[in-house]
Amino acid sequence: MSLVDRHWDYSLHAKYYSFRPNYHGPAIDALVQHVGGKTKKDFKVADIGAGTGNLTIMLLERGLDVTAVEPNDDMRGFGIERTQGNPKVKWVKANGTETTLDSGAFDWVAFGSSFNVLDRALALKETHRLLKPAGFMSCMWNHRDLHDPIQNKAEDIIVSVVPSYDRGVRRQDQREVLEQHKSLFKEIFYVEADFEVPRTIDEYINAWRSVKNKYWDLATAEGQATFATIIERMRKELPATFGIRYTTRAWTVQKV
Repeated sequence: MSLVDRHWDYSLHAKYYSFRPNYHGPAIDALVQHVGGKTKKDFKVADIGAGTGNLTIMLLERGLDVTAVEPNDDMRGFGIERTQGNPKVKWVKANGTETTLDSGAFDWVAFGSSFNVLDRALALKETHRLLKPAGFMSCMWNHRDLHDPIQNKAEDIIVSVVPSYDRGVRRQDQREVLEQHKSLFKEIFYVEADFEVPRTIDEYINAWRSVKNKYWDLATAEGQATFATIIERMRKELPATFGIRYTTRAWTVQKV
């Protein structure tokens, strides 16, 4: 296992990924339309850091051919199980900077909640290699609406337990890093779409179990204790059921 794989080892988190809200359908539709996925024949997508297949499944539902790249065995295993029997998907064990995929083979390379765990400069160079001429690259995340009362309360709980808590690269505007690579990519196309999902407190807590960060490493006793304190507070201070708001945000660029 490489240093990157060890640092981003999601083995303990994989079974909880189904509790994460998936990307908003209209946002994915807008991306597919923009990159030509609805009009080009034999349109091929590389889903980098495919995890348990959340984005992969949405792309398959839209008729695209997907090569899902995921280094973690547990995550990839869930993804293979969830997409079993679909002839349009191929799963590959590799990471986003050394994908092992053929050069110039893809119309679109997508990073669903994975661009932030990579060296982004190296990932962009690898993406440029993978793409056909004038192909597209997208990176996307679901961001919690921090003005949502439930999310706001949850954030207060986390910060009270972990004062140094920071949301990291995944919350940043990706324009700066993309503009730094204008020799590789051009014409930033940005999409964001708000949506709300119903949740029970157990579903919401399980979504947090899917999160890997430095503040509560579930592989350690200390991390488990910190997380136990957080979820105990959440169970006491959040309602049993609620609607909760997210925003799908995506940045897309075209190969130079």
